[in-house]
Amino acid sequence: MLAVLMLTLGLFLAACGGSDDGSEEDTPEEDNTGDTGSEGDSSEGESESASDIEEQEWLFVTEEQDGQVQYEYAEEFANRISEKSGGKITVTPYEFGGLGDEVDQVEQLQNGAVQLAVTSPGFIGNMVKESQIFALHFLFPDSVEQTQEILNTSEALNQDLVKQYQEHGLTPLSFWSEGFMQWTANKPLEQPSDFENFKMRVQTSPLIIESYEAYGANPQSMSWGDLYTGLDQGTVDGQENPIFFIADASFNEVQDYMMLSRHNNYVATTTVNSEWYEGLSEEVQTMVDETVDEMQEWVFEEQKAQNEDFLEQIKTDTDTPTEVVELSEEQREAFRELAVPVRDFYRNEVSTVDGAILDKLIEEIEAATAE
Repeated sequence: MLAVLMLTLGLFLAACGGSDDGSEEDTPEEDNTGDTGSEGDSSEGESESASDIEEQEWLFVTEEQDGQVQYEYAEEFANRISEKSGGKITVTPYEFGGLGDEVDQVEQLQNGAVQLAVTSPGFIGNMVKESQIFALHFLFPDSVEQTQEILNTSEALNQDLVKQYQEHGLTPLSFWSEGFMQWTANKPLEQPSDFENFKMRVQTSPLIIESYEAYGANPQSMSWGDLYTGLDQGTVDGQENPIFFIADASFNEVQDYMMLSRHNNYVATTTVNSEWYEGLSEEVQTMVDETVDEMQEWVFEEQKAQNEDFLEQIKTDTDTPTEVVELSEEQREAFRELAVPVRDFYRNEVSTVDGAILDKLIEEIEAATAE
């Protein structure tokens, strides 16, 4: 315990801020409708027995910058927990770089130096191999709304996949979409042959690498903290991200084209250290669970607004003109045909359960999208 406290103190002293690094659907239905507004008396929304809660501080790390979806999520979560606990619990959000890079943050979560994190499969996938399921192209529906509903209700994810995380001392509390992934480059990427020898920046997931090799690309693993410079200097030729991230990180300044490919959703995971979570009092654990459930609708609206607003900014920005290219369904189908066989790579080379979680998820997706 002393070692953890010393490490946490060291992380606080070392924190110095981050480095520089789309959707049209309606709100998905939710079962949780708690009112956590901040207007009125500060005691509103406070638990009846909040006076019994011990004062405590939790650290919440994210993979994005202040203003971007993940950080806004952590900040909103912090505000709601503070209100519900009557100010007894302080949640401190950290933007990317404040406590290290993406891999550092996963290690800190695992060893208990931080309590909560937003994680993504691109960086946690080498530890929790099954989480790379979210990197499969053209797996989820062509609707962020439908995708979010599946993320909320899927037994394959919320039960089977969660157990895979728990084997490593981590517990996902929710999965949520940050919107469609899109491609950027200095040339149009409209057919698989356009990716031939293309230096595509990817996260450190073997499955993501395999996905782009299937298109003929030359994938290059790189932290997003280095990505702007990498694009500017030609170390990499292009990248993928949701629209809000592309614009807010100014990648459009160094990329001439943005393809609306919608080849995947960026799925984020609200993840906690299992030992810490299980050690919470029943009252506080319930408070956390309820807040996470409430945040599902909130974050859907947040990503939707950011992706729509930033798309309009990119289209109208005359100082750094980036041509927006929307791929046709025929063009997307050519990529889909190459992406689907990568599922066998996942089953045979990535999965530790012979693809059972993927097969179950596919059945759930087919049932959810059936007329």
